[in-house]
Amino acid sequence: MAGLEPLYAWARAAISCPQDALVCGVHWELVRHGYRCLGTGDQPGPDERKSELLPAGWEANKEVYTLRYKSTDDARELLLKAIMMENSMILNVMDRGSQKVADVTLAVADYINPEHLDDFHKVYKNTEELRTRITSGIIAPLGAPTEKARKEPDSKKDLQRDDDPLRIPPRVPVGLRVPSRPSPLDPFAVGGEDLDPFGGRSGGMIVDPLRSGFPQPGIDPSSGIPGRLPPGAVPPGARFDPFSPLGAGRPGPDPDHLPPPGYDDMFM
Repeated sequence: MAGLEPLYAWARAAISCPQDALVCGVHWELVRHGYRCLGTGDQPGPDERKSELLPAGWEANKEVYTLRYKSTDDARELLLKAIMMENSMILNVMDRGSQKVADVTLAVADYINPEHLDDFHKVYKNTEELRTRITSGIIAPLGAPTEKARKEPDSKKDLQRDDDPLRIPPRVPVGLRVPSRPSPLDPFAVGGEDLDPFGGRSGGMIVDPLRSGFPQPGIDPSSGIPGRLPPGAVPPGARFDPFSPLGAGRPGPDPDHLPPPGYDDMFM
């Protein structure tokens, strides 16, 4: 019962009988579970404050000890009455807020050596059993004070899911993937598609007029090219390297229209 020794040394002058020592031990168990003593009697007195010490006059009545406690979080206020019945002490505790009542009966001789009231190291016995009786009979039924949650600094915010650079993005079915194609004029896009096994980027070294990024006639090589490819020869969505002009009437100059100057000079 760590902490009880200095309390007992402080209260030793007021302890004159075994029940005084037992009340001192019960008081410390309540303190250890988050309660502080307000004072004696059923009603509050002037200038009361929460304390780990026993209030003045706590041992005045050897038949009925009356103490009031309040939890450290101010959620509960307890009224403790320790009533002596022959050789036993009846602990009756009421939560004034909820009106819940708990009680425990302790045989004084089971926990106090009356011949060693002057020696703290010998006055108490079966301390673990005493702690268990108080915890199970009083603390548990009435509820222990809860610690207030510590608020994290506002400057320390959790990373959003989409802002985590180490997060692996969810896999999207191929049919739903929308490839992100940078501008074909971007000089840093050259060769990018060759590094992407799924073809989600542009800039590859294979010339594909269907994916150049510029407006193109609506040609779908997967439907076939009359006179050149049967339908289904090119898988849908595959990169296509044309081996001949696609379609008739494609824009562009005829090679015979503008011959270079001196084209017929054999010495040029």
